[in-house]
Amino acid sequence: MNGRCVVTGAAGFIGSRLTRLLLVEGWDVVGVDAFTDSYDPTEKLARAEALRTHPHYRHVTADVAECDLGAIVDGAEVVFHLAGRPGVRDSFDIPVKYHHDNVVATTYLVAAARRSASVRRLVYASSSSVYGNAPLPFTENGPTAPLSPYGQTKLESERLCLEANGTDLETTALRYFTVYGPGQRPDMGLRRFAEAALDGRPIRLFGDGTQSRDFTYVDDIVRATRQAADADVAGLAVNVGGGSRITLNEVFELLGELTGGPVSLQREPFARGDARHTGADLTLARERLEFAARTDFADGYAAEVDWLRERSLVTLRSA
Repeated sequence: MNGRCVVTGAAGFIGSRLTRLLLVEGWDVVGVDAFTDSYDPTEKLARAEALRTHPHYRHVTADVAECDLGAIVDGAEVVFHLAGRPGVRDSFDIPVKYHHDNVVATTYLVAAARRSASVRRLVYASSSSVYGNAPLPFTENGPTAPLSPYGQTKLESERLCLEANGTDLETTALRYFTVYGPGQRPDMGLRRFAEAALDGRPIRLFGDGTQSRDFTYVDDIVRATRQAADADVAGLAVNVGGGSRITLNEVFELLGELTGGPVSLQREPFARGDARHTGADLTLARERLEFAARTDFADGYAAEVDWLRERSLVTLRSA
């Protein structure tokens, strides 16, 4: 048996998979999730119910910024901080909520971890959004220039974590690059593209399709996050990416192959706050995390499309 750990955002797309991995490894896991209104919480609630059936899992439904964090982290060895309000576009409309859910929550959690006699490391889930339109590939010691309030809150939160690194608490921040795969959040582009294609609806494309992303399969992200609990990364921000870039036009070509026909596009102007390109320099991840992505984009997206197709079939059978 391992010891105890805490996962905030435990019912989320990434957090739930990380929690299941930790339970398989023999950890006692305290999961925290507020089921906020950032997107439809139906899938998160279902994942939380499934986790609750495990004898070594305890769930706390709470806002990280407004609960007794001392009691939650007491006895834990590692805290994985994945909770937060995601999404670039909404952050322009409700920046106060983003500051509360990301910066304020992180401030309180870091303070609680530092006070704890048991917590040795805090792993924070940051984002490639901290880079903005920086030169490619994005390097951890290169410029950061977020294009949205969301990106700004992620950068401020990771700085809070890294500045707390010391003898009483080790901290690290992982800069995730566009995570996808089965279970992806319903507000994310790859899922919305695939759902539209499967339903025969046009895909809303913001921009001309030449923008590119370093997409990262969820199981690779989970593996890197788990490894960060023990690796030599204290005090560092580390990129975690899929290792290659693909344009949205290439995504649509692949999606047509996966769904059996060319996709229809509804073109709209570039969206505010979206970077034109993202791409991770993974040197530090290889050296310190011993991380390399195992799932290429074609295989990973096929898995996500298959998952969505099966969900549609289940819905039709139950209708």
